[in-house]
Amino acid sequence: MKFVDEAIIKVIAGDGGKGAVSFRREKFIPFGGPDGGDGGDGGSIYLEARTGLNTLADFRNTRTYEAEAGGKGMGRDMTGRSGEDLIVPVPAGTLVYDLDTQELLDDLVNAGERVRVAQGGFHGLGNTRFKSSVNRTPRQSTPGSAGERRRLRLELKVLADVGLLGLPNAGKSTLIRTVSAARPKVADYPFTTLYPNLGVVSVGEHRSFVMADIPGLIEGAAEGAGLGIRFLKHLQRTRILLHLVDVAPTDGGDPVRDARAIAGELEKFSPQLAARERWLVLNKIDLLPAAERQSHCVAIVQGLQWNGPVFQISGLSGEGTRELRQAIMQRLEVLQNALPLQLPEESEQKAGQ
Repeated sequence: MKFVDEAIIKVIAGDGGKGAVSFRREKFIPFGGPDGGDGGDGGSIYLEARTGLNTLADFRNTRTYEAEAGGKGMGRDMTGRSGEDLIVPVPAGTLVYDLDTQELLDDLVNAGERVRVAQGGFHGLGNTRFKSSVNRTPRQSTPGSAGERRRLRLELKVLADVGLLGLPNAGKSTLIRTVSAARPKVADYPFTTLYPNLGVVSVGEHRSFVMADIPGLIEGAAEGAGLGIRFLKHLQRTRILLHLVDVAPTDGGDPVRDARAIAGELEKFSPQLAARERWLVLNKIDLLPAAERQSHCVAIVQGLQWNGPVFQISGLSGEGTRELRQAIMQRLEVLQNALPLQLPEESEQKAGQ
């Protein structure tokens, strides 16, 4: 399944029901007067964030959502039935834009959050409403108002505590398979993930975090090359970035040059994102001779002039991943009371392109 992180849909709220024109007609009750009831209100349309949804793929097949119209009013002062509201589930992390005005209507971050995107029409009035001392037999009623119609652009930004960053084939998918129950496709040849995978990493009882396997980046990603900013924006909601570096590239590449290229793409896309807490994770150490591992890794760290946290792991064998998971959990517990992450304005503009 191809990951879909943007969708355009049309929402049509229900029209209000028409009011009735009716007069009371019963034996022995002459001149019963008007008894036409009001119509029912039209149904509104809501978007609601739900757990268990990770893509906007469902909106590729169904692009128009229409709520139920209100029923017509009837005699004997009976009001028409109101149309049912339509609740459309979307993944948590969905931003909702009005396509015509480009206004951000809401950011549905947490499961259960709901936003009304189309207001149902107001009910029409029956002729009973028009009765007066000078108009005992009104024959007018009003139609219900039309339901609101809108075109919406939905944009999904993956919600995760930790985001994996790196070139294609850096071992991100292998790592998330090792530390969580997620099962992204992996291969022993140059291959890149086509859509983000989320995995829950358990560290102990009631201690876990969500890790996102973000598709691999290439030089020029900030300008749209490869998968480009289509997936760079997903990193904006993470609290910690794990920069995976392949210490033994099969193509003979330079790990230092590769790492700098990815850091450069982050800086171009968003300086604020580039300044976010980032850990260096030297992956595939199992491919190096045991006697050369330490010196090789030290050379990479020195070449990058890195002064942040560094971890040496093998995503395939699991070596070093326990220590990495523990360190991440401890750091997230420190950050749990921090203010919510703010999305950089410049990144928002790029992401909407």
